Amino acid sequence: MSATTPPEKMMFQLTLRRRGISDQAVLRAMEEVPRESFVEQTDRADAYCDTALGIACGQTISQPFVVAYMTEQLKLQKRHRVLEIGTGSGYQAAVLSRLAGHVVTMERFRTLADGARRRLEDLGYHNIEVMLGDGFAVPEQLGPFDRIIVTAAMAQIPDELMQRLEPEGILIAPVGPPHGVQTLVRIVRTETGFDRKELVDVRFVPALPGVAKEL
Repeated sequence: MSATTPPEKMMFQLTLRRRGISDQAVLRAMEEVPRESFVEQTDRADAYCDTALGIACGQTISQPFVVAYMTEQLKLQKRHRVLEIGTGSGYQAAVLSRLAGHVVTMERFRTLADGARRRLEDLGYHNIEVMLGDGFAVPEQLGPFDRIIVTAAMAQIPDELMQRLEPEGILIAPVGPPHGVQTLVRIVRTETGFDRKELVDVRFVPALPGVAKEL
């Protein structure tokens, strides 16, 4: 960070470090991506607070710590191809794009998908493909992925989604009731099956099947 870094961005980084984010590449990506560009105009003063904020279509942009934590758990490398389910404003995809080779992000709300696509293009994040679609029915032609991240709560992780992981691939998703506390679950595909580990408790809006008929 330079001497001209605003105090709120310095505190933002300090908070992430204090809460246990230690991967320097993740911290650098969180610093590079301008969170104020992904929140509502009325929330820009709070863009660097460690809190979730509301966006269009009744959805949210996750709190920075959760974004950084989930990203860190993916252990991303530049060769990786990543699938995100739940684009929202595009913030998580933007962070992923600084660390991975290519990101495909799916959103069920057209308003959010179109807005995220414009925003990411304006910021010059050209290794992200934004798709309008159903995260419970990922098109076969997209093939397998090295990493999968789900940014909405699922009652359980569909087997079809786990099967889209490459060998040694990692999937992370919040699992639990739609309107309560969920647990972040990390799935690693091994030679013999899938290793599952429960991480921390979180709160996400629910993942719903299908493409939204409106919005």
